[in-house]
Amino acid sequence: MKFNKVSQLLLVSFLGLILATGLSGCYLVTIASVYVACSKGAGAGSAGEIIAYDVDGSSGALRGGPPAVSSGGNQPVSLATTGNYYHLYVANQGNNSLVHFSIDDHGNLTQKESVTLPHTPVAIAANQANTYVYAVSGTASATLTEYPIDDNGVIGSPAATVSLTLPGFPSDTLVPTGVTVLANSSAVYVTAYDKSAYNPGGSTSSDANPGWVFGYAVGSGGALTPVAGSPYQAGIKPSALATDPVNRFVYVTDYASNELIGYTVLSNDSLDFMVNGPFKTGNEPTALAIDPRGIYIYLSNSLDSSVSAYSITLQTGTPSTIVNSTASAGNSTDTEPVSIIVDPALGRFVYTANNLGNSVSGFRLNPETGALSTLQATPYPTGYGPTSLAAVPHGNHATQSVTP
Repeated sequence: MKFNKVSQLLLVSFLGLILATGLSGCYLVTIASVYVACSKGAGAGSAGEIIAYDVDGSSGALRGGPPAVSSGGNQPVSLATTGNYYHLYVANQGNNSLVHFSIDDHGNLTQKESVTLPHTPVAIAANQANTYVYAVSGTASATLTEYPIDDNGVIGSPAATVSLTLPGFPSDTLVPTGVTVLANSSAVYVTAYDKSAYNPGGSTSSDANPGWVFGYAVGSGGALTPVAGSPYQAGIKPSALATDPVNRFVYVTDYASNELIGYTVLSNDSLDFMVNGPFKTGNEPTALAIDPRGIYIYLSNSLDSSVSAYSITLQTGTPSTIVNSTASAGNSTDTEPVSIIVDPALGRFVYTANNLGNSVSGFRLNPETGALSTLQATPYPTGYGPTSLAAVPHGNHATQSVTP
């Protein structure tokens, strides 16, 4: 069969379109790097490690990213990134260390300096201004330590150290569980529970309320001053906390009561209870994350091995349960999720670190409803005992945000 010139040109164009479509369909775009802290690597007796994954922009699937690195110690328990995503910090319980890593444009980690914390670390957080890293430590006492960081992310000597004590019960044993910083960096909040009042399987010696949130205003030179009314009651055993991206709300998970507690941030950074709370969660909530636009909350339930989703009423901060496509309020993960994040690049994917499953579970976030659906090929295998997650946007993918 013969073709005239026009027909030949059309045929070539058509074949070129098919080829281009096929090539574009196979092209993988990395939008973010996800970091997982694992209790130890694959080798016997190995130290803790940080495993990196690349996030596919189309599917949200995780694939092998930059090489894994040592966490700089044993038993890493918490990860935090600076607001500019140039630096990652790791808290290791095995040697009470806070370790600094730089992050290059491809997500590679390079270990820098480390400092020794005053007690066994529990959680860390970095402010959005890239000026301080906060660490809470202690298993028989609760200490908040504020470390300045310079333009290169280098950790300096402590700018402030605060021992958490409960007014009226100064001899009670407080155990810290989490720390977070307002997006404008003006205040830091710490969750803790009173072991003298709540000690399952053991004796108690106090009739104080068990759960608390402590708030501190950050002043000149990093000075920490308790905000008005601090500390605030926070159920029985608060396990984690998070703030929204526009400094209006603080949310706390109560591990013992299976509840989410909400607070409104007032003009002086003090907290006020949401009058219609607390709000029901799954069993034994361990961690929570708010999407970059500040309109959805996701929390991991360790006993249920699930994720609960909520929409935020922007006027009041009230969370409302979101059901998925199967009309369920729970989204199944692998065994015992203990950490949860929303990708910072598009705000379209949610991931959990599953401590007993030795894996990461992934979900697609519907931006219109907040509902979650399971990603293909999830869960993704990790090292032994993953404990914490962090993520940074890749290349020129800017973070997502909104002002309510």
